[in-house]
Amino acid sequence: MKRILIIGSLGQLGSEIAYECRKRYGNDNVVLTDLRDDINVPLIQGGPFYKVDCRDGEAVLEIVKKHNIDTIYHLAAILSATAERNPLNAWNINMGGLMITLEIARQMGCAVFTPSSIGAFGPTTPKKFTPQDTIQRPTSIYGVTKVAGELLCDYYNHKYDVDTRGVRFPGVISNLTPPGGGTTDYAVEIYYEAVRKHHYTCFLRGDTYLDMIYMPDAVQAAIQIMEADPSRLRHRNAFNIAAMSFCPEEQAAYIRTQIPDFTISYEIDPVKQAIADSWPDALEDYAARVEWDWKPKFELAAMTKDMLDTIRGRE
Repeated sequence: MKRILIIGSLGQLGSEIAYECRKRYGNDNVVLTDLRDDINVPLIQGGPFYKVDCRDGEAVLEIVKKHNIDTIYHLAAILSATAERNPLNAWNINMGGLMITLEIARQMGCAVFTPSSIGAFGPTTPKKFTPQDTIQRPTSIYGVTKVAGELLCDYYNHKYDVDTRGVRFPGVISNLTPPGGGTTDYAVEIYYEAVRKHHYTCFLRGDTYLDMIYMPDAVQAAIQIMEADPSRLRHRNAFNIAAMSFCPEEQAAYIRTQIPDFTISYEIDPVKQAIADSWPDALEDYAARVEWDWKPKFELAAMTKDMLDTIRGRE
């Protein structure tokens, strides 16, 4: 049975990976850490939890030793739009925390999952069906940390044989945990506002295409790659994964199939729009499909219905 540590376990992605891992591997076998301990009380109380800064190497190492951890999901990070407001803090957290995790993994023989992002690409990257191996020249500090993180994980695998693995996530859409300062947050917010107000004011242009993934598929990808046969992994880190690509106008149209009077307007955030314009429209994920059998379950129509049904059930 795996013994898992999830660093950054109360964020949008971390919380749902934590729930699924505890369901699969048992509550006591999945240890959680986060900088906060005042949110998601059921998750905190459902198994071992520690309030720890991801950059506190001594504290993290003690947890790994105490719980005989063999697999670490390193999910602590400052996201794209938030990172632009304080680049130095983003670098310190995104890179400092990852370096400490990799060093502990090297010492203790742990496998490490580290998420990358479509943010690792830039305006000179091919935008349509972006290849697995291509130009990466991001223009956001978040993207810079993601490219550096990909290379750092490759380095620890090649030099120290650390079992590092990861995927490049598109925008992740969740109906459980609120978004945390990303450029693709609109794609989550729009569903809540559709249910509550039948209107949404979007911060990106209506024709802005971005790759997206529904949270159940994102969680499945993170767990599936860590369970994959390592002998099949030629790329190992930063696999492109894709599920759907759409713009706000298309998303609004699908919402109207469920809420006919829904309307959308626009107040463009220039920082977020510039970041979005530098990212791909859609990723090509052939390597992930061949090397570890990646296949998403949700497309836009099915996700929209599930999101709206779930939110209505809670409102």
